[in-house]
Amino acid sequence: MKDEDRPAGKHSVHPEREQVLHGDRPGDVFLQKRIRLPRRLHRVLGVSGLFGAAYGDVGSSVYYALGVVSMSALGLTPPVLMVSGIIFLFTALTYAEGATALPEAGGSGAFAKRAFNDWISFVASWVLMMDYIVTMSISAFSAANYLGFFFPLIKTWPADSIVGIAIVAGLALVNTLGLRESSRLNVVLVVIDLSTQILVAILGAFLIINIPTLISNIHWGQAPTVDELLFGISISMVAYTGIETVANLGSETKNPGRSIPRAVMLVFAAVIMMYAFLSMTALSAYPVHQLPDGKWVTDLTQKFLEDPVMGIAYAMPGLIPYFLGFWVALLAATILIIATNAGMLGSSRLAYFMGQRGQLPAAFSSISKKRHVPQNAIIIFSVIAAALIATGKVELLADLYAFGAVLAYTSAHASIIALRIKEPDLPRPFKIPLNIRVKGREIPVTAVLGGLATAATWFIVVYTHHIGRIVGFTWVGIGLLIFFLYRRYKSRQKFSG
Repeated sequence: MKDEDRPAGKHSVHPEREQVLHGDRPGDVFLQKRIRLPRRLHRVLGVSGLFGAAYGDVGSSVYYALGVVSMSALGLTPPVLMVSGIIFLFTALTYAEGATALPEAGGSGAFAKRAFNDWISFVASWVLMMDYIVTMSISAFSAANYLGFFFPLIKTWPADSIVGIAIVAGLALVNTLGLRESSRLNVVLVVIDLSTQILVAILGAFLIINIPTLISNIHWGQAPTVDELLFGISISMVAYTGIETVANLGSETKNPGRSIPRAVMLVFAAVIMMYAFLSMTALSAYPVHQLPDGKWVTDLTQKFLEDPVMGIAYAMPGLIPYFLGFWVALLAATILIIATNAGMLGSSRLAYFMGQRGQLPAAFSSISKKRHVPQNAIIIFSVIAAALIATGKVELLADLYAFGAVLAYTSAHASIIALRIKEPDLPRPFKIPLNIRVKGREIPVTAVLGGLATAATWFIVVYTHHIGRIVGFTWVGIGLLIFFLYRRYKSRQKFSG
């Protein structure tokens, strides 16, 4: 008997298998290359496939992260991005081990459920949900601002927010109708995107980067101040949105013990190089200077906060800005719209699996009978994303992402360490290298360092980001209330039954 024909009950299919049964129609948007679970979790991705999917998510963040980080870190932006890049590498390794050891969708939430309990798993998943929503918001809002190259009015508020909301609404409609984008087109766009970033970096290295200017941009204790530097370090986590892709694709990778570490290192090398050259180019073209009121700023954030790569294109000499500006605007808008869709798919898929774990009620996680997609989740989280876009504040969106991301990352590191202690014999197709022995257990050094770094970063976020702190804790509080009431309802239903 085929799995599809088996009755529900004791021998019903695993939630991962059930996910496929709910979304394997040719037109389903719910199953898309970057985050879909194939019918039997076939290991089909090699190093290049895994790299392309991961970089497609992580690489899109450069189009907005450079601006929000430079706003606080100023002349120290390049080293701040390098430090956050190291944290990214440690976290990517943690997700790589977790994804191959626990081939279940849900990332840090799935790790925490196995390592700890449902409550911790819920919090990790719920803050990750916030990150998916913020990814939708910040990507759509940034895409609107890059489209401002073609229609200048769009670059002003509230026009940019209106266009950003329209992007989210359009994608929500496409997703709820069950249409499907071309995964091959995604791969092609990732290749073109990376090539474009390399081109901009090379032009910047030869035509703009000026080491004396970069040195003179740093005014110790003044620009940035200690508080601004801490703020910049914490906000720099937004530069690496999409790291959960490793968790989503690890179980679909051929020879994960070899392919995953190579892909992780390639993504790390590519991203760190892009941020190094692009940030140095940006700060060379727009040096840090002091305003009459004593405030230190860079024109990159004064004029191109929402579209910093466009600022780099405009800084090129001769006729280059006309051609490069057109290309960057077109490509950035396209990539960011795809990133918006990835956030929408990620949030709806995560809601589905949280429902399968009994962490969310059906109002969030149910699958539409007609379209076979999680329509409620798509609509609910798209509305929240639209509300965030309406604020017109890219820095607020970055605050919220940093709050949720580093908390989820800390949970992932802690879970991998706990599983090394509790389940040392758990099969791990990929195992983080560089371990120390503690009471007979191998503890990964990078997970310890990464966990300490992300935990410290989260405390910095809570301390320095006033609005992010309020909205972040409110989101967690609402989630815990939903979780508590739903569990109480299920308990009473079970008792009465």
